[in-house]
Amino acid sequence: MKILFVFGTRPEAIKMAPLILEFRKNQELFEIRVCVTGQHRQMLDQVLLFFEIVPDFDCNLMKPNQTLIDVTAEGLKGIELVLDQYTPDILFVQGDTTSAFIGALAGYYRQIKVAHLEAGLRSGQKYSPFPEEVNRILVGHIADYHFAPTDRAVENLRNEGITKNVWKVGNTVIDALFLGLEIIKSRKIEIAHEFSQIDFSKRIILITGHRRESFGGPFENMCRAMKDIAMAYHDVELVYPVHLNPNVQKPVKDILQGQKNIHLLDPLDYPRMIWLIEKSYFVLTDSGGIQEEAPSLGKPVLVMREVTERTEGIDAGNAKLVGTSDEAIVRSSRLLLDNRETYESMVKRTNPYGDGKASKRIIELVFAATTKQGLVKH
Repeated sequence: MKILFVFGTRPEAIKMAPLILEFRKNQELFEIRVCVTGQHRQMLDQVLLFFEIVPDFDCNLMKPNQTLIDVTAEGLKGIELVLDQYTPDILFVQGDTTSAFIGALAGYYRQIKVAHLEAGLRSGQKYSPFPEEVNRILVGHIADYHFAPTDRAVENLRNEGITKNVWKVGNTVIDALFLGLEIIKSRKIEIAHEFSQIDFSKRIILITGHRRESFGGPFENMCRAMKDIAMAYHDVELVYPVHLNPNVQKPVKDILQGQKNIHLLDPLDYPRMIWLIEKSYFVLTDSGGIQEEAPSLGKPVLVMREVTERTEGIDAGNAKLVGTSDEAIVRSSRLLLDNRETYESMVKRTNPYGDGKASKRIIELVFAATTKQGLVKH
């Protein structure tokens, strides 16, 4: 059976990597090809290098000042050229990026079966997150196979009339996390010395923030909250790998630069980011994947967004949706820093996003579904 993986960003690469490697363990059953769109470039390549995945096709889309329309149009043409050279039985896409959408659409246009990894996430708001919410809805209605991470995701699909070939498998981001930490140890990758400016004897608050819908006032509120926390707690170190987008860089530098216990870092590659998650006390974020990764390592998450599609973590108590008000962010952070009972209650919850075995489940299901051996749907 011929399988083509299509992806283009760092988060997709992270979540695809363990599945690609698992498929490659079964080469007697599957012929694997990998196509990257290059929607991200440097960050994508770092992940591929870490997991030792060499793409068979590279559309190399990244151009200065490109718009979503540019990425969509040029990417669709690029994937068409790939499908002229290699026609798979199943085309895999992941999540909700523009690369996922155009990969699914190209597969549909060529009447190729499309498999959607991390299917069924919904925020219920068209422009939050943008453009991801609409991307994942469209991919969901194109795909033939739906690998959902949670019961909630399965329910979301069912509510849209998508019930055929839907399975709950967990999220491969947890597979990648455990595999990544194992690789760091097995290769004896030394990371600590690279962060000698950070005092790890203190409690570390790891920060990620870069969402489009937060740009402007909400993002400035987030930065002011970080500064307030840093000024109030001298026994805490705030560590912030800062996204390169100018809409992030300017307010971060204007508000946070020069604060002694705030460390503004360049964007980090995947191994260094998961190493820092493991070293952190809790996480402040508006990102997606880290809401799933951090609870697997027992780290509470405060989500600086008004809505999140990852509601399972909120419901389970691993994460708390705090919004973008600086007062609310500071209040929730203080509670974790000052109240050990509150902190422990978030640490001890079971992670709803998976157990690190999603990739194995997916391969079994693909084999069963395509050979008519009919595994029972979850």
